Parts: sequence; C-alpha cells; structure tokens
Amino acid sequence: MLPKEFNTLDDKYSEITPEIEALAGLCLENSTIDASLYTKYQVNRGLRDLNGNGVLTGLTEISEVMAFDASSGEKVPTEGKLFFRGVNVEELVRGSIDEKRFAFEESAYLLIFGRLPDKGQLDSFTQLLEKYRSLPTSFVRDIIMKAPSSDMMNTLSRSVLTLHAYDTKANDTSVPNVLRQSLLLTAVFPLLAVYGYQSYRHYFAGDDFFIHTPKADLSTAENILQMLRKDGRYSELEARILDIALVLHAEHGGGNNSTFTTHVVSSSGTDTYSSVAASLCSLKGPKHGGANIKVVQMFDDIKRTVKDWGDDAAVEAYLRALLHGKAFDGAGLIYGMGHAVYSLSDPRANIFKRFVETLSKEKDRFDEYLLYNKVQQLAEKVIAEERRIYKGVSANIDFYSGFVYSMLDLPLELYTPIFAIARIAGWSAHRIEELINSGKIIRPSYKNVLERRPYTPLAER
Repeated sequence: MLPKEFNTLDDKYSEITPEIEALAGLCLENSTIDASLYTKYQVNRGLRDLNGNGVLTGLTEISEVMAFDASSGEKVPTEGKLFFRGVNVEELVRGSIDEKRFAFEESAYLLIFGRLPDKGQLDSFTQLLEKYRSLPTSFVRDIIMKAPSSDMMNTLSRSVLTLHAYDTKANDTSVPNVLRQSLLLTAVFPLLAVYGYQSYRHYFAGDDFFIHTPKADLSTAENILQMLRKDGRYSELEARILDIALVLHAEHGGGNNSTFTTHVVSSSGTDTYSSVAASLCSLKGPKHGGANIKVVQMFDDIKRTVKDWGDDAAVEAYLRALLHGKAFDGAGLIYGMGHAVYSLSDPRANIFKRFVETLSKEKDRFDEYLLYNKVQQLAEKVIAEERRIYKGVSANIDFYSGFVYSMLDLPLELYTPIFAIARIAGWSAHRIEELINSGKIIRPSYKNVLERRPYTPLAER
C-alpha cells in the first residue's frame, strides 16, 4: 500500500488534454525539418558519416572496439574484438576463470588507472571500494524510500544527484577529488539500485521490505545477489556469470552514447554527480542500455505466438513479421540483432553465450536456450534477405544478457541498472581522461535552415 502522500496526484500531472494535443500539432508542424536538407548540407546525423561510421570527435587510451582489419589498405570485416587499455577483454575473462576469481574489480582498476594491478594493488583497491560501500546515515529512509519509483534508472539518477549534498567537496574537479568521487559511486551503485528496487516493491507491490548490508569479503557481483535475495543465497555459477556480465558492460569505447555524454558534460566543468546523472539518463534509453529489456519482452511474445519452438519455419515466419512491423511492438526490429560497429560478431555476445548454455541447464531452461540459439541463427538470414544487408548482422550482447538476468532471477526493473553498475567504471575513466586532456567545452555546430522573417505586433497576428 502506498503511503498517503503518493495517492494525492491527480490527472493534471499526467493527462494529455485536447489543448496539449493541439499544441503538440504545432510542434510537429514547425519543428519537422525536410530530410533532404541533411544530405544537401552534408550533415553527419547521429555523428555518423553516410556509411554509418562514427565521426572522429576525440582521442582515448581507455578502450578500443575492433570490427575491421585495415592492414591491407582496405577495410575488411573481422570477428569483433574489445580491448580495455589495450588488453583483450576475452583474455581478462579467461584469466579470471582459470584462476577462479572475480574480474570486475580488476577490470575497473585497469580502466581507471591504465594498467593491470598486481595482487597487492588489487587487494588494496578492493579494500578501498569496501571502505566506500556504504550510504550516508538515514539516506535509505530519507531519500530512497521517500519517493519510490517504478523506474530504477530515475531512482538511481535522483540518488546520485542527492549525494552531491552530502559531499563537502562536491564541486571540486581536481583529479584526486574526482577519483575519490568515482570510487565512491562505483562502490555504492549496487546499493542505490538494489535498495531502490526493494523500496519500489514494498510500496507498489506490498512485498516485505528488507535491507541486506554489503559484506566486506564479497565481490561486487556476490554482493548484488546477496543484497537482492531475501535469503541472501546464490550459487557460485550465478555469481561468476554476473561478474562476467559486469566486466563485459564496464566499457565499450568512447563513442557510445552515454560515454560521449560523459565527455560532453565533463567538458563543461560541471561536478561528478551531475556528469554521472547525465550519463545515466543517456544509458536509460531503449536504443542504448534499455535494449536488453526489449529482447526479453520480444522473446516472451515469441513464446506466446510460436506454439512449436522447434519449428524453424514458424520461427522464421515470426521474425519476418517482426521486420514488417506485424509482430510484437510493430517497430520493425529484431531486438538484440545488429550493432553500430560490429558486423561479423560482437565479442561480448560470444563470451556470454559460452556460459548461457551451462546456466540454462542449471536453471532447467535449456529449451529456452535452444530457442534463443535458433532465433539468432535464423535472424541473421532473415535480416540479410529482408533488409538486403550483406556486411553481416550478428547478435549483440543485449541478445543474451536479458536471458541471463532472468535466469539469475534479477527483476526486469534492474536490467539497465546492472548495466550502469558496471559502466560507472568506464564513465569514471573517461571523465578523468576528459578533465586531464580537454581544454575546451565540446560544442558541435548546427546549421539554421529556416528563413528569417519580421516580427509582427501581437494585435496584427
């Protein structure tokens, strides 16, 4: 049952009245730009050239996304690779598996400080995160529980902005202070997300409200699971796979939308909390971090619509209906397929897929894994035929991440916040890099294409 104050909102806050509808028509009429003008003035829409490649807007040493081999002088599509500070992410994951340890903390150290830590450095870094892994006194009661929301990304953004008020050096943009703030946010993001979700479930669904404090001897992945579950229990496989998910989401080149937001906002000289909140708002979008939710919802529709999951023809027919806007949400997309950079493969999806089969067997959901595998194979063929795309279309990390999260019993509301819990490491590294190297505010150019006109007195309009 919601507290009394949450029952006082009326339709004036959410109703779209006829007056608003009419005014929206004015927006559409007077804000729609002729699409041909973008070609006429050679505008790189979305900061991409006519071939879909990102326009070079900066330099970075933090990460690299590789999808082509240009050693012969010609760009040839290759299997995708992702590097953190020059280190292949696949080797990072493999090393942690071989040594039976967790890798997210090591990856965060590598991204932020630019080198792989030795054991002593990693232990010290982990202890530093443990030191910061707590919230101000009464923060949960006064902030998180005060205005619970069904949107965990908005809850996360509000909590981050509120932490500004608890920081006596909130606006100090010196590197040591920004580093301190970055480590603090890296440490508390899991708490903000999980406690925000617990508050939402309590007030909106009537669930028991419980708070599990983080444990010093657990990794970030283990703490997420033990804080989220009422009994605090989880299997080693569950924790290992969630840890790998955090590594794969921690960073993905400087050109993705939320990381570019980090650079843009940081270049203005604003504080860390504002910068991170802006990046969170970017990540929330369904074209970015919210995509894995769409994949899960799409598969729920497939499972309801296709009676025999083993029938290739039926699955293929559904996928063609998707592309023609006649299935699921009518958007004409097969969610989780394709990527702005990768063509032959997304290395993150390839790494993830190796563990999905094992987890699906442990969770007795192997039949769903086979459906995901079938959709991936058929979608590549269907998209190539329907869209006449021949450069290669492969599954991206969102294709499998939602399925993994559902098998880990993570609620849908936390899918994108889990992404944020990981990506704060990359954002932190990029913010520090921007502050060290930037001398100017990032200010792109927009060309006005409306003719000038005289002012008309009010009485004559």
